[in-house]
Amino acid sequence: MTEFDPVPDQEAVDDVRQRWRETSDTFDRVYDSALGVTELTPYTEIASVAGCSPNAAKKHLDRLAEMGIVRADQDAQPARYERNDGYLEWQEASRLAEEHTVEEIIDRVATLEDRREAYVDEFETTDPSSISAFDHNDHDDIHTVMVRLSDWHALERDIRLYELARQIVQNDGHLVPTSP
Repeated sequence: MTEFDPVPDQEAVDDVRQRWRETSDTFDRVYDSALGVTELTPYTEIASVAGCSPNAAKKHLDRLAEMGIVRADQDAQPARYERNDGYLEWQEASRLAEEHTVEEIIDRVATLEDRREAYVDEFETTDPSSISAFDHNDHDDIHTVMVRLSDWHALERDIRLYELARQIVQNDGHLVPTSP
Protein backbone atom coordinates (compact mmCIF):
# COMPACT_ATOMS: atom_id res chain seq x y z
CA MET A 1 0.00 0.00 0.00
CA THR A 2 1.38 3.43 -0.91
CA GLU A 3 0.58 6.77 0.63
CA PHE A 4 -1.66 7.46 -2.39
CA ASP A 5 -3.87 4.40 -1.98
CA PRO A 6 -7.28 5.42 -0.68
CA VAL A 7 -7.93 4.07 2.77
CA PRO A 8 -11.55 3.91 3.78
CA ASP A 9 -12.08 6.29 6.68
CA GLN A 10 -14.82 4.69 8.74
CA GLU A 11 -15.52 7.99 10.46
CA ALA A 12 -16.12 9.70 7.09
CA VAL A 13 -18.38 6.85 5.95
CA ASP A 14 -20.34 7.04 9.19
CA ASP A 15 -20.63 10.82 8.79
CA VAL A 16 -22.10 10.46 5.27
CA ARG A 17 -24.57 7.86 6.51
CA GLN A 18 -25.61 10.08 9.41
CA ARG A 19 -26.18 13.07 7.11
CA TRP A 20 -28.23 10.84 4.79
CA ARG A 21 -30.40 9.77 7.72
CA GLU A 22 -30.82 13.36 8.91
CA THR A 23 -31.66 14.84 5.49
CA SER A 24 -33.94 12.09 4.16
CA ASP A 25 -37.28 11.01 5.51
CA THR A 26 -37.94 7.35 6.22
CA PHE A 27 -39.77 6.71 2.96
CA ASP A 28 -36.86 8.15 0.91
CA ARG A 29 -34.31 6.07 2.81
CA VAL A 30 -36.35 2.88 2.32
CA TYR A 31 -36.82 3.74 -1.37
CA ASP A 32 -33.08 4.40 -1.85
CA SER A 33 -32.19 1.22 0.01
CA ALA A 34 -34.70 -0.90 -1.93
CA LEU A 35 -33.26 0.26 -5.26
CA GLY A 36 -29.96 -1.31 -4.20
CA VAL A 37 -31.54 -4.70 -3.45
CA THR A 38 -31.00 -7.06 -6.40
CA GLU A 39 -32.27 -10.25 -4.77
CA LEU A 40 -35.09 -11.03 -2.40
CA THR A 41 -34.04 -9.62 0.96
CA PRO A 42 -35.87 -9.67 4.30
CA TYR A 43 -37.45 -6.32 5.15
CA THR A 44 -35.55 -6.36 8.44
CA GLU A 45 -32.24 -6.12 6.54
CA ILE A 46 -33.57 -3.29 4.38
CA ALA A 47 -34.69 -1.51 7.56
CA SER A 48 -31.17 -1.80 8.93
CA VAL A 49 -29.67 -0.23 5.80
CA ALA A 50 -32.33 2.49 5.75
CA GLY A 51 -31.82 3.26 9.42
CA CYS A 52 -35.43 2.81 10.43
CA SER A 53 -37.63 0.41 12.35
CA PRO A 54 -38.59 -2.87 10.67
CA ASN A 55 -42.29 -1.91 10.88
CA ALA A 56 -41.68 1.39 9.08
CA ALA A 57 -39.60 -0.35 6.42
CA LYS A 58 -42.28 -2.99 5.82
CA LYS A 59 -45.00 -0.33 5.54
CA HIS A 60 -43.00 1.63 2.96
CA LEU A 61 -41.88 -1.49 1.09
CA ASP A 62 -45.50 -2.63 0.80
CA ARG A 63 -46.34 0.79 -0.64
CA LEU A 64 -43.42 0.54 -3.08
CA ALA A 65 -44.62 -2.94 -4.08
CA GLU A 66 -48.11 -1.54 -4.79
CA MET A 67 -46.45 1.10 -6.98
CA GLY A 68 -44.49 -1.60 -8.86
CA ILE A 69 -41.12 -0.25 -7.78
CA VAL A 70 -40.22 -3.37 -5.79
CA ARG A 71 -41.37 -6.97 -5.91
CA ALA A 72 -42.53 -8.64 -2.74
CA ASP A 73 -42.54 -12.22 -1.53
CA GLN A 74 -45.11 -11.90 1.24
CA ASP A 75 -45.22 -15.67 1.77
CA ALA A 76 -41.64 -15.74 3.04
CA GLN A 77 -41.05 -15.31 6.75
CA PRO A 78 -40.07 -12.56 7.16
CA ALA A 79 -41.42 -10.97 3.98
CA ARG A 80 -38.75 -10.29 1.36
CA TYR A 81 -38.38 -7.56 -1.24
CA GLU A 82 -36.23 -6.74 -4.26
CA ARG A 83 -36.16 -3.92 -6.76
CA ASN A 84 -38.25 -4.37 -9.86
CA ASP A 85 -35.87 -3.98 -12.79
CA GLY A 86 -38.86 -3.71 -15.14
CA TYR A 87 -39.91 -0.53 -13.33
CA LEU A 88 -36.42 0.92 -13.75
CA GLU A 89 -36.40 0.03 -17.45
CA TRP A 90 -39.80 1.69 -17.89
CA GLN A 91 -38.48 4.85 -16.22
CA GLU A 92 -35.41 4.88 -18.48
CA ALA A 93 -37.49 4.28 -21.62
CA SER A 94 -39.88 7.07 -20.60
CA ARG A 95 -36.94 9.43 -20.18
CA LEU A 96 -35.63 8.48 -23.64
CA ALA A 97 -39.10 9.04 -25.10
CA GLU A 98 -39.23 12.54 -23.61
CA GLU A 99 -35.75 13.48 -24.84
CA HIS A 100 -35.89 12.15 -28.42
CA THR A 101 -38.11 12.24 -31.46
CA VAL A 102 -39.43 9.07 -33.08
CA GLU A 103 -36.97 9.56 -35.94
CA GLU A 104 -34.00 9.88 -33.57
CA ILE A 105 -35.07 6.76 -31.71
CA ILE A 106 -35.54 4.77 -34.93
CA ASP A 107 -32.09 5.89 -36.14
CA ARG A 108 -30.55 4.88 -32.81
CA VAL A 109 -32.19 1.45 -32.92
CA ALA A 110 -30.88 0.92 -36.48
CA THR A 111 -27.35 1.78 -35.34
CA LEU A 112 -27.64 -0.54 -32.34
CA GLU A 113 -28.99 -3.36 -34.50
CA ASP A 114 -25.99 -2.97 -36.85
CA ARG A 115 -23.73 -3.39 -33.82
CA ARG A 116 -25.74 -6.45 -32.80
CA GLU A 117 -25.18 -7.98 -36.23
CA ALA A 118 -21.43 -7.57 -35.75
CA TYR A 119 -21.65 -9.60 -32.52
CA VAL A 120 -23.79 -12.24 -34.23
CA ASP A 121 -21.19 -12.53 -37.00
CA GLU A 122 -18.30 -12.62 -34.52
CA PHE A 123 -19.81 -15.27 -32.24
CA GLU A 124 -21.93 -17.10 -34.84
CA THR A 125 -25.02 -17.05 -32.64
CA THR A 126 -27.91 -14.72 -31.91
CA ASP A 127 -27.90 -15.54 -28.18
CA PRO A 128 -25.06 -14.07 -26.11
CA SER A 129 -26.17 -16.24 -23.15
CA SER A 130 -25.23 -19.36 -25.08
CA ILE A 131 -21.54 -18.44 -25.05
CA SER A 132 -19.13 -19.31 -22.27
CA ALA A 133 -16.00 -17.20 -21.99
CA PHE A 134 -14.43 -20.05 -20.06
CA ASP A 135 -14.25 -22.21 -23.18
CA HIS A 136 -10.93 -20.46 -23.85
CA ASN A 137 -7.65 -21.54 -22.26
CA ASP A 138 -5.80 -18.24 -22.18
CA HIS A 139 -6.61 -15.74 -19.40
CA ASP A 140 -6.44 -12.80 -21.81
CA ASP A 141 -8.84 -14.55 -24.23
CA ILE A 142 -11.27 -15.25 -21.38
CA HIS A 143 -11.11 -11.63 -20.29
CA THR A 144 -11.59 -10.34 -23.85
CA VAL A 145 -14.62 -12.58 -24.44
CA MET A 146 -16.11 -11.61 -21.07
CA VAL A 147 -15.83 -7.92 -21.94
CA ARG A 148 -17.31 -8.48 -25.41
CA LEU A 149 -20.23 -10.48 -23.96
CA SER A 150 -20.86 -7.86 -21.31
CA ASP A 151 -20.95 -5.20 -24.03
CA TRP A 152 -23.32 -7.35 -26.09
CA HIS A 153 -25.69 -7.78 -23.14
CA ALA A 154 -25.63 -4.00 -22.57
CA LEU A 155 -26.36 -3.50 -26.27
CA GLU A 156 -29.37 -5.82 -26.07
CA ARG A 157 -30.66 -3.83 -23.09
CA ASP A 158 -30.22 -0.56 -25.02
CA ILE A 159 -32.14 -1.96 -28.00
CA ARG A 160 -34.94 -3.06 -25.67
CA LEU A 161 -35.06 0.40 -24.02
CA TYR A 162 -35.07 2.33 -27.29
CA GLU A 163 -37.74 0.05 -28.75
CA LEU A 164 -39.86 0.63 -25.67
CA ALA A 165 -39.23 4.38 -25.97
CA ARG A 166 -40.31 4.25 -29.62
CA GLN A 167 -43.58 2.60 -28.64
CA ILE A 168 -44.14 5.19 -25.93
CA VAL A 169 -43.51 8.11 -28.31
CA GLN A 170 -45.61 6.69 -31.12
CA ASN A 171 -48.53 5.96 -28.78
CA ASP A 172 -48.63 9.24 -26.85
CA GLY A 173 -47.05 7.87 -23.68
CA HIS A 174 -48.63 4.41 -23.83
CA LEU A 175 -47.26 1.03 -24.85
CA VAL A 176 -50.25 0.26 -27.03
CA PRO A 177 -52.29 2.68 -29.12
CA THR A 178 -55.21 4.22 -27.32
CA SER A 179 -58.62 3.88 -28.93
CA PRO A 180 -59.94 6.96 -30.70
